[in-house]
Amino acid sequence: MHISDGVLSPAVITAGWAITVLLLLATLWWGKRDVDIAEEIPKISVMTGAFFVASLIHVSIGPTSVHLVLNGLLGVVLGTLAYPAIFIGLVLQALLFQHGGITSIGVNVINMGIPALIVYGVFKKGYSTGINPSILGTICGSMAVLISAIMLAIVLISTGEEFTEVAYAAAAANIPIMIIEGILTGSVVTFLLKVRPELLPINKEK
Repeated sequence: MHISDGVLSPAVITAGWAITVLLLLATLWWGKRDVDIAEEIPKISVMTGAFFVASLIHVSIGPTSVHLVLNGLLGVVLGTLAYPAIFIGLVLQALLFQHGGITSIGVNVINMGIPALIVYGVFKKGYSTGINPSILGTICGSMAVLISAIMLAIVLISTGEEFTEVAYAAAAANIPIMIIEGILTGSVVTFLLKVRPELLPINKEK
């Protein structure tokens, strides 16, 4: 899911950063409108740390590598604040461990952050209509990885034909991750609803 420096064209890099900055401003504004961000800092820190560690541990498969993403879990637990959390995690990974490029941070955040926002909307809507939270969490966890894999493949293919094989390999390699993250997210949602339902943004909006 992490695109390195030197892969993307200057135009794509510029567009990626522009979109990410706009989405950071929008999600922070929206998050501030829904919750008290100061009170959310401990939760955001924990989830950002989980994202940071999980996506650092990767396994090489052919021309690509796979790792847990947890963007679906962040979307469900943090809501719109998942986007800033993913941005912070990716910046730290790039600066501290050279995991992913610095110039490509904007695009990488888009590929992982937008799916988090999408599944937050899906989870919120589904929960309000009475869909089983465990099933809903499982769907959202898998959906986030699926969307991220598709977005990554599109970016790579649009960059050049030489990346087509890598794009297809990356998409296929993430199928097991979709299953794992679906089960993980569903389990976490079930647990939180039983012991700390207030940790879910659907229960804390102003």
